[in-house]
Amino acid sequence: MTEAAAHLDLTTTWVGILSLILFVAAYYFIAAEDKFQINKAKPALLAGTGIFMLIGVYYAMNGLDGHRLEHEVELLIYEIAGIFFFLMVAMTYIEAMIDRGVFSALRYNLVSKGYSYKKLFWVTGLLAFFISPVADNLTTALILSTVLITIDKENKAFLVPGAINIVVAANAGGAWSPFGDITTLMVWVDGKGAFNEFLYLFPASILGWYVTAFLLSRFVPEGKPPFNAEEKKAVILEGGKQIIGLFALTIVLAVVSHQVLHLPAMWGMMFGLALLKMYVYYINQNSGPTKLNAFSWIAHIENDTLLFFFGILAAVGGLHFLGFLEYFT
Repeated sequence: MTEAAAHLDLTTTWVGILSLILFVAAYYFIAAEDKFQINKAKPALLAGTGIFMLIGVYYAMNGLDGHRLEHEVELLIYEIAGIFFFLMVAMTYIEAMIDRGVFSALRYNLVSKGYSYKKLFWVTGLLAFFISPVADNLTTALILSTVLITIDKENKAFLVPGAINIVVAANAGGAWSPFGDITTLMVWVDGKGAFNEFLYLFPASILGWYVTAFLLSRFVPEGKPPFNAEEKKAVILEGGKQIIGLFALTIVLAVVSHQVLHLPAMWGMMFGLALLKMYVYYINQNSGPTKLNAFSWIAHIENDTLLFFFGILAAVGGLHFLGFLEYFT
């Protein structure tokens, strides 16, 4: 935000009060998503866009300079777009790996090795902790929770502490990486912290997860989950391993774009998406009758999550423009 906008104080005007009420009401419906059976993206998007609509009306009614508002919205769109497209590419790669059976093969390997419930508890926690810095904590938690359920969906004594462990590990793991969480991504994209500076959070992150996991592990039952020896072995399908490599390269490109080339991090991510699409074209030209469709992976990403982030970031940007963030500080 510009210095002019930072000193703008509309907190006590009708637009400020009404915007704050709209934000609080939207957050209530987001928190009570299950109670009202409403997707969290809907109230978030309503608040994010509605606040700026109210500000626009206020400016028009009072004959204020609309160019300043327009300029601030342009800056906000730039900030949101960087995060939006970054997450879109990451989610597309995750969907591609799901389609190619990467996580199904992971689940089969975990179960077929005859691990006990306790060992599976620790393995899934460790995987969540080290996958979330790359794939973001939300996606990691969803994928590994699905893996957990497929291991033994009937044993709640294992599922409950196991799922809590995955969520805690995914959040703790995401804290020491710019890509691990929406907040760390915002800090890194905005240049508030260098890539290597996040690594200093690793000791605190892993200690925080380990203490929680140690306490939870005491409630994990003994024994092993059931496994059918006749179950068909899950393998990574054609192109799956190459897509994993392309995803790793895309993350490197994002870091290089931001740290070395002085381009937005999402520029490297979008270049990585272009590489994925070109690889899909290559494999379709040189493989058998099975054809891959990169656009189908994009269609399967959680657009409601992306729209939720858009709405929340826009709403916070609106409160900042009105002067609430400076007031609370």
